[in-house]
Amino acid sequence: MASLKSSPAWKALEAHREKTAGLHMRDLFAGDKDRLKAMSVGLGGLFLDYSKNRVSAETCALLIDLAREADVEGWRGRMATGENINTTEGRPALHMALRDPGGGNGEIIAARKAMERICNDIRDGKMTGATGKPFQAVVHIGAGGSHLGPAMVVRALKAYRDGPDIRFVCNVDGAQIAQVLDGLVPETTLFIAASKSFTTEETLTNARTAYAWLSEGLGETGGGGAGEAVGAHFIAVTANAGAAGDFGIGENSIIALAEGVGGRFSVCSGVGLAAALAVGWENFAAMLSGAHDMDRHFMESSLDANMPVILGAIGIWNIDFLGAEALAILPYDEGLGLLPAYLRQLEMESNGKSTGRDGTVLDAGGAPIVFGQPGTGGQHAFYQAIHQGRRLIASDFIVPLRTHHPIGGGDHHQRLLANAFAQSQALMTGRDSAGQPPHRAFEGNRPSNTILMDRVDPFTLGQLIALYEHKVFVQAVIWGINPFDQWGVELGKELAAAILPEVLGRAASGDHDCSTRGLIARARKAKEE
Repeated sequence: MASLKSSPAWKALEAHREKTAGLHMRDLFAGDKDRLKAMSVGLGGLFLDYSKNRVSAETCALLIDLAREADVEGWRGRMATGENINTTEGRPALHMALRDPGGGNGEIIAARKAMERICNDIRDGKMTGATGKPFQAVVHIGAGGSHLGPAMVVRALKAYRDGPDIRFVCNVDGAQIAQVLDGLVPETTLFIAASKSFTTEETLTNARTAYAWLSEGLGETGGGGAGEAVGAHFIAVTANAGAAGDFGIGENSIIALAEGVGGRFSVCSGVGLAAALAVGWENFAAMLSGAHDMDRHFMESSLDANMPVILGAIGIWNIDFLGAEALAILPYDEGLGLLPAYLRQLEMESNGKSTGRDGTVLDAGGAPIVFGQPGTGGQHAFYQAIHQGRRLIASDFIVPLRTHHPIGGGDHHQRLLANAFAQSQALMTGRDSAGQPPHRAFEGNRPSNTILMDRVDPFTLGQLIALYEHKVFVQAVIWGINPFDQWGVELGKELAAAILPEVLGRAASGDHDCSTRGLIARARKAKEE
């Protein structure tokens, strides 16, 4: 792949940056009273205001030129038609098919129907545990994307929850599963093991612990032995049905996960079963509809009026041309408390790479550091660095206009909105140094987007999920990255598998550096003591 920095569109943007280096957003707003109208786009329950960025109409046009030059339109078409755009693994990227009501391949359609059947049967009490009692609690066992997606949705849609108690386990640290199991009853507890390969170490370790917990609690219940009883308390979501069957999970309790669906793009698949159980199939289907609505917008809208394209292009301007090293995800809604972690994985695992899809070393691009916290809590934690720190940090404010909790007559929520709007204004305007001591003055001119939601409901949440999925894809296309693999994760897994027997004392220490050998030795000594 040719150097991105040598492309005509990139060079035009570099020249534009030099020409506009002295511009302040205060001046841009002062010179254009209709700036918001020109720099905003809405879709259903979402509204994106990108006016508080260091961009002019010319900047935006040049960024769209860059997207066209990178063939974003062609790549989105290849994704939609199921081409193997995940080149390093020889797979398509099928997450849009998960929420396409009129299509998707046969495997995805069958999996969706199986998920709906299982969801309804569990919620209706038709699918029960080994003793015939309905399930009162569901423990979702996953890792990474197979955990963060459903956990984020369950928390976000708390106002719609009317199903069983939902709990999550993702950490191989035994303290987590011990805490999650505390107070649960084996007879009425269901486990969902979500693992595409059904070989993920964290997931299988926790699943085995759950199996042992059920075996002890159920014994020979049901007349078919402990194995059959335990099997009635497990659902698997996986692309490896054989391994799930070997674990003891029956065929009718396995939801297929297509090979072309990566973990961080999988919340609309069977991986989201826990969320569907929490809010009901109708609400989960509404979330799929919201995601599909954004999919259609992404596929059908021109690039210059396309919400994911604009959000992605603005991000590239901030990262590569202004030097923003981080992106703060700032949801002004307590229910969206897990959104920063969810988007952190989506962005940093997808685009946190220095090698292009053709194997060449990139000369530009790559994911920023993503972090965040909901509501006004973050204002008293890290906003100081966003306002006055030496490093440029871009921000995405995500703000629901209506609340499900109108406590105090809605006064709490109006104060929340006031804080969100004030922060984005302060980042833009800053405080004039005239008449101020140095520590009270700051320049402003810090970029931010504001995404308004009508409210956090299943449909708008689906829109928001798909918006960021496509934003990440747009940036990957422009940078020349394959966003659907994660080879940087694999080395740690391989080394952990080799080191584990040594930590357990079942094998001699291998050929490691002196630090790793010393750490293993201390761990073995602590275990022996």
